[in-house]
Amino acid sequence: MSSSLRFQVVGEAFKKHPVAVATPAERPSSFFGKYVFNRKKMEKYLPPQVYAKMLAVMDGGATLDLPTADIVAEGMKRWAMELGVTHITHWFQPLTEGTAEKHDGFVVHDGKGGMVEEFTGKQLVQQEPDASSFPSGGIRSTFEARGYSAWDPASPVFVIGDTLMIPTVFIAYTGEALDYKAPLKKALHAVDIAATAVAQLFYPDVKKVISNLGWEQEYFLVDEGLYAARPDLLMTGRTLMGHDSAKNQQMDDHYFGSIPERVAAFMRDLEIQALELGIPCKTRHNEAAPNQFELAPIFEETNLAVDHNMLLMMLMKKVARHHGFRCLLHEKPFSGINGSGKHNNWSLMTDTGVLLHGPGRTQTDNLRFITFIVETLVAVHRHNGLLKASIASAANAHRLGAHEAPPAIISSFLGAQLSEVLDHLEKSTDNAITLDSKHELRLDIPQIPELLIDNTDRNRTSPFAFTGNRFEFRAVGAEANCASAMIALNAAVAEALMDFRARVDKLTAAGTDVMSAVLRLVREDIAACRAIRFDGNGYSDEWVREAARRGLDTESSVPLIFDNYLSPESIEMFARTHVFERKELEARNEIKWDTYTKKIQIEARIFGDLCINHIVPVATRYQSQLIDSVHKMLDIFDRDKAQQLSANNVSLIEQIAEHTSYITANVERLIDARRVANRIEDVRSRAIAYHDTVAPLIEDIRRHVDKLELIVDDELWPLPKYRELLFIR
Repeated sequence: MSSSLRFQVVGEAFKKHPVAVATPAERPSSFFGKYVFNRKKMEKYLPPQVYAKMLAVMDGGATLDLPTADIVAEGMKRWAMELGVTHITHWFQPLTEGTAEKHDGFVVHDGKGGMVEEFTGKQLVQQEPDASSFPSGGIRSTFEARGYSAWDPASPVFVIGDTLMIPTVFIAYTGEALDYKAPLKKALHAVDIAATAVAQLFYPDVKKVISNLGWEQEYFLVDEGLYAARPDLLMTGRTLMGHDSAKNQQMDDHYFGSIPERVAAFMRDLEIQALELGIPCKTRHNEAAPNQFELAPIFEETNLAVDHNMLLMMLMKKVARHHGFRCLLHEKPFSGINGSGKHNNWSLMTDTGVLLHGPGRTQTDNLRFITFIVETLVAVHRHNGLLKASIASAANAHRLGAHEAPPAIISSFLGAQLSEVLDHLEKSTDNAITLDSKHELRLDIPQIPELLIDNTDRNRTSPFAFTGNRFEFRAVGAEANCASAMIALNAAVAEALMDFRARVDKLTAAGTDVMSAVLRLVREDIAACRAIRFDGNGYSDEWVREAARRGLDTESSVPLIFDNYLSPESIEMFARTHVFERKELEARNEIKWDTYTKKIQIEARIFGDLCINHIVPVATRYQSQLIDSVHKMLDIFDRDKAQQLSANNVSLIEQIAEHTSYITANVERLIDARRVANRIEDVRSRAIAYHDTVAPLIEDIRRHVDKLELIVDDELWPLPKYRELLFIR
């Protein structure tokens, strides 16, 4: 695609999708949850006694009986039909990193040759989709296709277009989970039980503990026309070739900069639709890289937050197209600039307050705060390899450890004050715990008020950092389902808290008072998990060596990282918390290894095609033009003069020959490496082969392609370049 044609594509996109003109709008609070069957709608459309039963189901974990479900379904149907709904679907999260849905109409035969609208409790509660084409890791054979989706009443039903969307779990006929939601709910139940038992040591009136999640969704926008001209973006979500733009993010001028008008129009449209679906959007801004942006909501209960994030990613892609954009959620769509993450801010909250919120007003508050901090660290230390496996993928591997995101080693940053408190508590016999609250910072600037300064700074290189009243799990990838990380984290914390309570009970049964027992065990655990605490530069080579010395998982190969799911410690932890059986873990790893292989395989195939059918022919054509120019110089000038004038062209001819020869030969090597790997029957070994032999060849060949981009005439180069993709016009 010539440069003039590339600019024409952008111009046409802009004409088709001009900047929206701001008009007076309703207050967001007036339309928040417009298309959600929330508690307010339930109260309106359900009889009082049924509404009370639903509250018991949603808040108390009661079982929904079929007669009640029939009445709920009738109320839902009346509400939905007022919005023009004609279909229903069970909306679930299979092990594909996306969502799935099958739409059924309300209509049934009336027995008189006509149709009537019907929606029963059975249809609401359960559906039987064909499970044969969803990844199962061998749990189900193709001829054993039956699977069930079952309504999750904790996540409200909502409407998109003409369809009533019902959030559900998805399980095999034999009961194993085939999705993310079912094990997530089990992990959340486990941490509720375990954390409540520990919280009651300090506050006996605590009845329930809730896991909260606040995700920060990063993403890129590119012009739709340019996107369509990049087969690698279309097929893989990232650019497999492309030389750095002369200007990218090195001036730091995009971060928190003024939002481009076209992007602001997209953001407004997205936020309105998200708010109407009950997603509490709060923050939007430019991110570090050009064309990179971020959206973050108000914190929610983790199960609901995960559903909302999956829904939002679907909305982002749809709304972007209405504005002439394509939304890129790949963790590393462009080389040489920051990739995209999805920071998962995680906390625990009782029905009476936030467990990780500190400092408190009393010694009991402070000890409670320290206890939950330390036991979280115990969980992260004990299962640091598993937590890394929970966020590992072929795409996220390009981002982690790239001096733009957390390193591929899990550690936790606490900040100076909290670290000092733990160090003092570990070594002292003093039972008093002193924590400073926020302090004032006076700035000697007229008209600027005093600032309240947090008692810890931030460490942007830490994958798991404490940030005041929560831990920020920064290693989660932008495209990932948050549930994967939240399952591992909540289950691991549940195990640590279960152990802690059991040890306290053992000491108190022997005559130790509760607070003394808690302090003694907290001191032991501070020492036991010291290796996971690191406040320094996570990007340094010294840290990699130090982490290995501490016994932390430093593996960087994604297929090998997945082994952590099947370690004896992980299998035991998931069994104790009733989140996964061994069979389910083995099945999920089969899927992870297979998915990794297929993603690299697709990248290798499209990369080879681009090289041989696009890049090499164009480079050769330009080389021919240069050769022709050299010959014509000989026709016009004497040999010495012609050689002098053609020296640069001759050099370019040689460079092109070297690069195209290398590309052609090594694409053949790439194809052979794929063939060898494809013959490996064991799915794990095949994934390792793709990691070790196929992926490195792509990166090696890419360097020569990117060199050619700088040599070949811009009018001939077939692909939109970074300088065009990365700047919205």
